[in-house]
Amino acid sequence: MSTQTLTPDAPALGYWRGVRSVFALEMKQRLRSRSWYVLLVVWFVVIGLVATLTALSSSATSGPQGPVLYELMVGFILFFGLLLAPALSANAVNGDRAAGTLAILQVTLLRPGQILAGKWLASWLASMGFLVASIPFLLWALALGGVQPLSAVVAVVMLAVELGIVCAVGVGVSALAARPLFSIVVTYMLVALLGLGTLIAFGLSGFLTEETVKVSSSASYSYDGNGAEEYTCSGPLMDVSVAHTERIAWILAVNPFVVVADSIPVTSERDENGYTASGVMEGISTVVRLAQAGPDFSTPCINGEVREGGQPDVPPIWPLGLTLQAALAAALVFLGRRKLRTPVRRLAAGTRIA
Repeated sequence: MSTQTLTPDAPALGYWRGVRSVFALEMKQRLRSRSWYVLLVVWFVVIGLVATLTALSSSATSGPQGPVLYELMVGFILFFGLLLAPALSANAVNGDRAAGTLAILQVTLLRPGQILAGKWLASWLASMGFLVASIPFLLWALALGGVQPLSAVVAVVMLAVELGIVCAVGVGVSALAARPLFSIVVTYMLVALLGLGTLIAFGLSGFLTEETVKVSSSASYSYDGNGAEEYTCSGPLMDVSVAHTERIAWILAVNPFVVVADSIPVTSERDENGYTASGVMEGISTVVRLAQAGPDFSTPCINGEVREGGQPDVPPIWPLGLTLQAALAAALVFLGRRKLRTPVRRLAAGTRIA
């Protein structure tokens, strides 16, 4: 009778079966906790108040009301999601380590990758509950008119992707850090770096790209029948310092708000009077595309030449940003996976095993 030796590298348990086991265990623990339900109710109330106040304030304006409410909802959902996702994921691994339950999973047939994948899926699904609770307010914006349904579908998908990336970052950091509090703080700092730090870096880097160009002293513009700008340059040329933002626009690519705003199709529709309403996210996308175009587009009358009107012809920047975000999350998860390998050769002082 032959015997089979089980090596550490042998696939003793189906990969997805192991992931499903960890995922089911995590979801049972989360659903038993009342804090998730309390946060969900608070989320729904806060988003509802913001939506109601926005709808009431925009009711007195002319034109379609849907775009303003819709884009404000997308911005608020993303903002609050970036605040909640780290709290739901950044202690997924070291929280179990501190409670002495992580070692129980490590001595089973589960692999480190299965443990991380299951915990990531559970935290992502928990954060998706808040997104699902916000969908009624997006449908309200669609009912007000002026918003393309395709834009709402893309926005929900991109919001879900961003929540998944932040949850992956949190799970990866929790596997690397020994203390839950430290991993939560680090995850919030990384989210702040992506959201606010990119804006600061872009603003400070602009001074490094400044260049002096000749610009006409007088410039006037008007709109043609299609709404495009028509410039007229006159007067002598004078020296003006401009920043070549097209060289540093890639810094903004990893910003979650830029990724979501730039990926959403044009949300506003023109009515019979040619009126179009735009909101927060569309404004972010417009500013970023102007930064991609650089001073040759944003500054009229350079060297006395009239620039062409219309929108800048630049490629979307969100694929680059999403790729960089995914690379960051993948790197943290990969490093965290190495930390979960057993047997452990080196352990931080005071770290609990079981």
